[in-house]
Amino acid sequence: MSLAERKSDVRIAVVTGGIGGIGTAICRRLISEGNRVVAVYHPLEEEKATEWCQDRQEEGLGINIIAGDVSNAADGMTMIDEIENQFGPVDILVNCAGITRDKTLKRMQTEHWEDVINTNLNSVYYVTKPVWEGMLERGFGRIINISSVNGQKGQFGQANYSAAKAGMHGFTMALAQEGAAKGITVNTVSPGYVETPMTLAMRDDIRESIISSIPMRRMAKPEEIASAVAFLAADESVYITGINLPVNGGLFIN
Repeated sequence: MSLAERKSDVRIAVVTGGIGGIGTAICRRLISEGNRVVAVYHPLEEEKATEWCQDRQEEGLGINIIAGDVSNAADGMTMIDEIENQFGPVDILVNCAGITRDKTLKRMQTEHWEDVINTNLNSVYYVTKPVWEGMLERGFGRIINISSVNGQKGQFGQANYSAAKAGMHGFTMALAQEGAAKGITVNTVSPGYVETPMTLAMRDDIRESIISSIPMRRMAKPEEIASAVAFLAADESVYITGINLPVNGGLFIN
């Protein structure tokens, strides 16, 4: 699709971590809202991404996929260049890529820290930076950073993850001020525990212990996180920027 062929009323939405449990729901929701969606996956997940794309096609969803190591600055820039050359300027960016390397600080190795910080926090800069100037020039942009309740309250054994997720919202608040007068909104969504293949694979007793700590007595559905993202991505949400929207069933109330 060339830039000349692009319809002016179609937004280009990019979702990093797009083939994960939450990312998939976000991609589905954004395409249902009329956006053209590109899901970013790690290059080592090519086989999984191809199968994921085929599954989406069987659902009747024409979601595009592209490989990119968002934890690497050069790769992030190359990935965005490729997306914009193929599909057009990015209008909506959802930074959803994330990993965990849980250890208490006593047992945490440097690579555990750096892997999580690079993938969960540095990636937000690496991917947002290449789309930012274009958004400023066009006078429109939606950037939504997927953080976590543990970035708000902390979590035992997750000093790396909690620090990265807290840092994401610091980035949100600062960048929201830079983009506010230019038609760009920057917001954070902080999910609590979400029903994904990872949480569904937990031992029953651990899962039940988690659920019992949530006032709503259940985990979130991925679609509920996607609904919050769609709300913040909408044209009508132009006056909402710099917020941290919790979607955690009352697990943490601030």
